[in-house]
Amino acid sequence: MEEELRVRLNDHQPSKIFPVKPKSTPKTLSKPETPDSRYWSSFKPHSIPNLVSSISAVAFSPIPPHSFAVAHSTTVSLFSSNTLTTSRRFSFKDVVSSVSFRSDGALLAASDLSGTVQVFDVKERMALRSLRSHKAAARFVKYPVHDKLHLVSGGDDGVVKYWDVAGGTVISDLIGHKDYVRCGDCSPVNDSMFATGSYDHTIKVWDARVGNSKWIAEINHGAPVEDIVYLPSGGMIATAGLNSVKVWDLIGGGRMVCSMESHNKTVTCLSVGRMGLEGENRIVSCSLDGYMKVFDYGRGKVTYSMRFPAPLMSVGISPDSSVRVVGGSNGMVFAGKKKKKARDEEEKKKASVMSFWSVKSEVDESRRRALRPSYFRYFQRGQSEKPSKDDYLVKESKGVKLTRHDKLLKKFRHKEALVSVLEEKKPADVVAVMEELVARRKIVKCVSNLEEGELGLLLGFLQRYCTVERYSKLLMALTKKVLETRGEEINGKEEFKGILRNLKREVNQEIKIQQSLLEIQGVIAPLMRIAGR
Repeated sequence: MEEELRVRLNDHQPSKIFPVKPKSTPKTLSKPETPDSRYWSSFKPHSIPNLVSSISAVAFSPIPPHSFAVAHSTTVSLFSSNTLTTSRRFSFKDVVSSVSFRSDGALLAASDLSGTVQVFDVKERMALRSLRSHKAAARFVKYPVHDKLHLVSGGDDGVVKYWDVAGGTVISDLIGHKDYVRCGDCSPVNDSMFATGSYDHTIKVWDARVGNSKWIAEINHGAPVEDIVYLPSGGMIATAGLNSVKVWDLIGGGRMVCSMESHNKTVTCLSVGRMGLEGENRIVSCSLDGYMKVFDYGRGKVTYSMRFPAPLMSVGISPDSSVRVVGGSNGMVFAGKKKKKARDEEEKKKASVMSFWSVKSEVDESRRRALRPSYFRYFQRGQSEKPSKDDYLVKESKGVKLTRHDKLLKKFRHKEALVSVLEEKKPADVVAVMEELVARRKIVKCVSNLEEGELGLLLGFLQRYCTVERYSKLLMALTKKVLETRGEEINGKEEFKGILRNLKREVNQEIKIQQSLLEIQGVIAPLMRIAGR
């Protein structure tokens, strides 16, 4: 039976053969790489944790190496762009809402929820001005791009204020918004123009030169405005409200150019970033949905998107486009630093482009140098070479050496400056410092804060020089003020009795001299009148 079955199987021939194909595996649908995605993904991520509270604002210094300030809770931390480590901290009494650097990077302005705007010296880490005029929380503060003397701020009182920083006064109150003013930005081409956004759904453009404090343009975003930023041309602005980002043409009368509604939640902040050293500008937006999106407003489309593990509150791009900083609501700073290789490629590309146009100028410069053979002799001679008779000697100007009290005045340490100059016992310098304190309106505060030994120095100086004719006008008034403010302390001390006794004797003697002079004047005046006839 088995043999018969085997024979049948061997005799059977297949009628048709079908080729067998390997089973196909599904392919992943990957998007083609674009210049935008290649550029924005080239930032190497760095996380800066443990800043406790939500990151409310980020600002970059306009001068190299472009350090950046991060506002979190009641603190502003200054970070190095090279190492991404903290270098300085500034403390406030309330939650900080906004920060801004001056054009030279020397000063930092910050606003808080108490309505105060403070100006700090970045190097000395000390507060130079405290500007108080807002009746509610101050939400934004901005330095104009090139103006070092003025500030713009806005707050929940609905008022935009234009400040004179040196005088600490408000130049103009710009009233027009009907709800909280939450954001603002200054024009990159005109220091007198700035735009503000409010929860009344409007953006108003102001000109500080307009006398009646009236806005010059108004745009309706259609939703509460969370952030506003000028584009580099100065003729267009981008605004954020709810989940949309809109670009407006100010020169065209406030016409909307394009709109981007790619976010799922409220857009909290905007920034403008440049793709490389010579690349195109892009709008960078962050939202509560945790996404950072890059918007090409020239083509009206989103070119890059990146997800973060927390709702995003602030964003900043360094002026040289080498560092990107995003602040989260969980106290994390998501920093991105350009990879060294990508940065070197950009610099080589720029150098190659520049070299093509600079060949002719370099040839001309070399020819000009070749025509002057004295250059070679100049660089070959040593430091010990003496000048010849025909050489013109240029003397280096020596800097002015400041005294100790001048240095203290420069640092606004008024009381220490007064004590220092009193110890030097130079009456002209002492009176000069007192006149400066009177001009700054700090003389009464200094007198009130003097300790017992320092008060003795001041009383001894007043006793010796208050009747000297050159200084009497200032010192007599100051003596009266000292006795009024510190009279109880002076009367109760034994060591001051001798000084008071001598002071009283000097004043009485001066009064007698003045009376004698008046008597002589009364005798001489009629004789001079007769002689004049």
